Amino acid sequence: MKVIYDQETDALTVIFADTPVDESDEDKPGVILDYDKQGNLVSLEILDASRRVGSPTQIEYQVRAAGVSF
Repeated sequence: MKVIYDQETDALTVIFADTPVDESDEDKPGVILDYDKQGNLVSLEILDASRRVGSPTQIEYQVRAAGVSF
């Protein structure tokens, strides 16, 4: 998985799989979901990210162990 924040375009992209995009849908205004040919989610793009997320330049990564909640 890759997370990219482009300051120039103010877009935050989360790439889940390195596969070609077959179809894109704008789920909500400014939120774009990309899918492969099988309908699997490939990436998520948030436009105007600095307005939509708390801090697009900070990432916190957590792995939840079985039976443990955050």
